[in-house]
Amino acid sequence: MRALAGGPISRLPQLLEAMVTVGSDHDLRRALDRIAENAAALTGARHAAVSLLDEDGDGPGELITHGPSPATEQPAGTFLEVPIQVQGELFGTLCVAGKDGCGGFGDGDLHLVRVLATQAGIAVSNARTHAAARRRRRWIDGTASVTTALLTEPDTRSTTPNALTVVAEQGRDLAEAATGAVLLPHSEGGMEIVAISTVLPEAVRAEAERARIPPQSPAVHQIRAGLAVFSDDFFGDPRSVSPLSRHYGPMMLLPLRSSGRVLGALALCRRPGERRFSHTERTLGTQFAAQAAVALVLADRHRAREQLAVFEDRDRIARDLHDLVIQRLFATGMLLESARRKAQLPEVVEGVGRAVDELDATIQEIRSAIIALQQGPAAVPGLRTRILREAGAATPVLGTRPSVQFVGPVEARLDDEGGRELLAALAKALVGATPSVSAAARPVRTEVVVDALATLPDGRPAVRLTVSAPASTEPLTVWERPL
Repeated sequence: MRALAGGPISRLPQLLEAMVTVGSDHDLRRALDRIAENAAALTGARHAAVSLLDEDGDGPGELITHGPSPATEQPAGTFLEVPIQVQGELFGTLCVAGKDGCGGFGDGDLHLVRVLATQAGIAVSNARTHAAARRRRRWIDGTASVTTALLTEPDTRSTTPNALTVVAEQGRDLAEAATGAVLLPHSEGGMEIVAISTVLPEAVRAEAERARIPPQSPAVHQIRAGLAVFSDDFFGDPRSVSPLSRHYGPMMLLPLRSSGRVLGALALCRRPGERRFSHTERTLGTQFAAQAAVALVLADRHRAREQLAVFEDRDRIARDLHDLVIQRLFATGMLLESARRKAQLPEVVEGVGRAVDELDATIQEIRSAIIALQQGPAAVPGLRTRILREAGAATPVLGTRPSVQFVGPVEARLDDEGGRELLAALAKALVGATPSVSAAARPVRTEVVVDALATLPDGRPAVRLTVSAPASTEPLTVWERPL
């Protein structure tokens, strides 16, 4: 205690006041500023500094200084440095330099600085513990929101940009990164970016959307093996062979892996010079990518189940149309045919005949609808549907709906170009079938046949479109295309 008798005891109230002030400050930066200031005041030093290690404890972190730097003083004077640690965990150092007066730092100064260093360690430990808890909660909430978004969105699929963009955006936000991107295997090897979220200029986004990581990249080999790739400097990393690396510094490339299968990768990149990803962030990012992969697989299966339910419902409707509706329409047509044979008045015979024709046309359209139902839903209307629409559009000018009959797998035999040609020929033929003004009061019965099993005179298979001409008893071939 002899070392304290020279003055440290007189500084004890000031030390206690400093500790209370620092302990009540919940802002770590302000707390460390006060510790550096009090360390200089209590020891009579012209300079004090709190030098922290990074979160992982293996690299330089934040530096907080008070007073002029010792390097600017002539001479620098004495120097005293103590570790900042709590329960054996080292957070950095607290140092003072440039003792006022002729004497150097004594044992009393050393004890005071150690007390302040312990207070600094407690402040840093508490702040980092709370920060880590908040960070984990954000990642957990973010992971849950991704899962919810992928499972509740009606058209989500693991291969659609929309679902993958959700993963890229949320990953970028959680990692506090400049760019988040989802990469999938390319058909020619390597990987390509299929979804991206970035705060960088649009030119970088456009470059990324065209970029492809070649198959010889070491990073691709690691991802395919289900291993994450971490880098503190993506541009200077020898494993990087992508021209995009010049835009980034710290980077995480995380496998999207589920049930032992690697679906792709999630890239999270910070700008050059920004802080590197800590061990905790790497762990949380890896867990996020794994959970996102599971969510993508579940979303894909969920949509597959919904599609299966739709297909089953369509099959049921098709069976009902075939077994009930067509049979009833056919029976009604037979009754009308019988009534027409017994009718005496010409106008009754003609009216019943038109009704029978309408029933025949309706049966043909229902059969086409059954085939369309059995083929499943499509993103755009199929050729059969467009043909029926084209025929239906001519009803007002013809006075009655044209009868449309399909023979064979029309949509399977014609490509998009052939379908467009057929529709154009049909529209032209229906315009030619329009009655003249003098005959406009009388409906024109037009029959359309699309035959996908037709044969040309030379024996080649073909698709043929025929439309009945009002003035002719024979159908007119208006378009045909060899296969």
